Amino acid sequence: MRLAAGITGKVLATASVLAMVMAGASPAVWAQSGAPIEPQIAESVSAVINDDIISSYDLVQRMKLLILTSGMQPTQENLPQIQQEALRSLVEERLQIQELRRVEKENKTSIIATEKEVDEQIADVVQNEYKVTPEQFYAQLEQQNVGRQTYRDQVRAEMSWQQYMHGRYGSRLRIGEDQVKAAMQRMSDAAAKPQFEISEIYIDANRVGGIQIAVQGAQQLIEQMKQGAPFPAVARQFSASSTAASGGDAGWISPGEFPPQVDAVLADLRPGQLSPPIATDDGVYVIYLRDKRAGGGTSLVTLKQAAVIVPAEADETTVAAATRSLEQVRALSPTCADLEAKAGTVSGVLAGDLGEAEVSGLAPGFAEAAASTAENTLSASPIRTQGGVHLVMVCGRRSSGGPQMTSKQVENRLYGQQLTLIAKRVMRDLRTTATIELR
Repeated sequence: MRLAAGITGKVLATASVLAMVMAGASPAVWAQSGAPIEPQIAESVSAVINDDIISSYDLVQRMKLLILTSGMQPTQENLPQIQQEALRSLVEERLQIQELRRVEKENKTSIIATEKEVDEQIADVVQNEYKVTPEQFYAQLEQQNVGRQTYRDQVRAEMSWQQYMHGRYGSRLRIGEDQVKAAMQRMSDAAAKPQFEISEIYIDANRVGGIQIAVQGAQQLIEQMKQGAPFPAVARQFSASSTAASGGDAGWISPGEFPPQVDAVLADLRPGQLSPPIATDDGVYVIYLRDKRAGGGTSLVTLKQAAVIVPAEADETTVAAATRSLEQVRALSPTCADLEAKAGTVSGVLAGDLGEAEVSGLAPGFAEAAASTAENTLSASPIRTQGGVHLVMVCGRRSSGGPQMTSKQVENRLYGQQLTLIAKRVMRDLRTTATIELR
């Protein structure tokens, strides 16, 4: 059986937590002196899906598994959100398994993954990626009172459903050459614009009960990630985007590929920052900006500086003294590796990293110096600013922009997007025709 990407993502999410535990790390969820996570729900029937019962035991087990795989720390504030997500996932999986059984019976074929196939999938991930055995993996789950069957049921449902979707609908999808060319042209047109490497979490408002609930849920996820929950693990469990399987990784994007509300926030983010909840027409995004680059053809430089603080109103004698101090630093023949150390030996001189910037965006004196100075040397002339006197050192130079995606990569992206839309429609139809009673 060919493995689908989505289930691999969630297996990896659990295994990543396990790997940290095995290595001696202490993710928030596991760092509780071994105390099991115990959401409290009275024994009862939580839902009935076409006469198929989801018990409170099933729900609590899924909540524990979701907590472990997302790396979230359960609190009184986020437990309702975790419970709702666990119940939604169970409902969808029951609908999927029921549909697969119907198709199996109708076509006299086997679709649902066998015990052996589930064993092989789990063993492949935990042994090859994390160097542990399945039994060690299960032992860590059971230490937190999460039964292995709970995990296996999730794996089986996701494997089976994604295999079915790829087989029934994916085999019929045809991405035309004109579609690929049009997409590549749009990417080429956007090459001169700023580009952003992002990870995303998308909360579908229709799935959770409205925009306001989606915003509140996104804010709770943000708080958990600020406290240490890994973005990829949270994305795998809570994101409704097709990128959830890869931990939310959306790669490099240009303005116009996401809703305008997202573009507006991206423009103000710096690499390493997490966005606030971004509400759009149909849902809410949380964006993590991993990197940012200017449009193609823009020259970027990495700069350091040596400077002496001199007030704007200082006389020429003071400015001249500051310049002499900087020339003493030049005489030491510093490089990017030791500028701070050598500058520190000259009284009154400060040195530091200015980071990477577009040459065209620098202040006039700095721009000229960056453009004319060879790498690993100080600029020829001091630069006078309102705050002092400066010498600039160029520590790196490159052109912005990155390699364009190949036609095959574009085709694969379009294929994934279309298959995701089909999968959403199929699930919507299953929910519409089902009898679902939540208690």
